[in-house]
Amino acid sequence: MGRVNISAPNRGFTLIEMLVVLMIMGLFIGLVSTITRPDDRAVLQLEAERLSQLLDFAATEARLTGKSIAWTADESGYRFWRADDEGNWTEIRDSELLRARTLPQGVEVSDFRVENMRPQGAMRLEFTPQGSSLAFSIGMSLGAAHYAVTGSPVGVVHALPGAGPGDGQLALR
Repeated sequence: MGRVNISAPNRGFTLIEMLVVLMIMGLFIGLVSTITRPDDRAVLQLEAERLSQLLDFAATEARLTGKSIAWTADESGYRFWRADDEGNWTEIRDSELLRARTLPQGVEVSDFRVENMRPQGAMRLEFTPQGSSLAFSIGMSLGAAHYAVTGSPVGVVHALPGAGPGDGQLALR
């Protein structure tokens, strides 16, 4: 009698099945990364609110300590300065709140106005112990998202969504 060799069917995956599984995994990973990555507006809102709180804190500290505090910004971040009794400015390095900060990637200070005018030279804002201040607006942007950090002459500082200081609006409250 002849022996019939019945082999078991192949137990592997076909190329098409593998490609379908890889495509589904790719779509799933893309969906998860889109959901977990904050959008530009959320990142910018967080940074604008942080800056408004820090500026408010700097103004309060200037009044309480009797020493002027200044804020300066460049393309990569911002820092705070303190005036000594002779009027010399030194960078604040002894305060966790008023330490130098680097802006998140893509976030930039896009405009700066004091009393609705662009100052000549570097971006610099001073808070005096007397508490009197000028109205200011600091525009921040990330991609198509814009926020404005505005300060009124009475010392109220807000972070507001919108086109920023380019629209000519300052905090008047």
